[in-house]
Amino acid sequence: MNNWDALFKTINKKDYALRLHSFLDEQYQNYIVYPPRNLLFQAFHLTPPKKVKVVILGQDPYHQPNQAMGLVFSVPKTTKIPPSLINIFKEIEANYNFKMKPNGDLTYLARQGVLLLNVYLSVRHNEPLSHRLKEYELFTNDVLTYLNTLNQPIVYLLWGSFAKRYEQMLTNPHHLILKAHHPSPLSANRGGWFNNKHFLKTNEFLISKGVTPIDWQN
Repeated sequence: MNNWDALFKTINKKDYALRLHSFLDEQYQNYIVYPPRNLLFQAFHLTPPKKVKVVILGQDPYHQPNQAMGLVFSVPKTTKIPPSLINIFKEIEANYNFKMKPNGDLTYLARQGVLLLNVYLSVRHNEPLSHRLKEYELFTNDVLTYLNTLNQPIVYLLWGSFAKRYEQMLTNPHHLILKAHHPSPLSANRGGWFNNKHFLKTNEFLISKGVTPIDWQN
């Protein structure tokens, strides 16, 4: 499939999608909500199904100004890099022995086939998990169920207990699941994040399947 249109057309007919659209209309009208609404589905715009090689699953967007841009862990180029992304960059550097630039915009990964997906696609200003909705969870379930039907090589990077709960949905033998602690300092500093070699392992898997690996360097 060249884009997500067929899946989204099916989803948009479901009751939960109607409730979600109504909720978002009200929230964006009455509150400061991140990301900007035109970037709500940016992960899907940048990474069509046929290009998906890697899925990184997060919880909800950053909740401060000039951070959330519709891609999990990503911030605009001019924004200070958040702590979790700093630890992601440290692990990439350790895997490949090169230096990452001080630029937290991960659009370059999305364009290579890394689906950077939050389960809850939106959040109110300064209120983490304020959009923790069953409707968003149902949407994510539908997206992952669809991805599970694709027989192209896909690597799922499940970081932290929240992401790991989705492992049970991912049963395609052509896909690889890699799990680690969350890269946030609170979790990573207790062990289970650094030296997980997920970026190396991802590319080793893709190469073994004859697929162009991800260039992780920004």
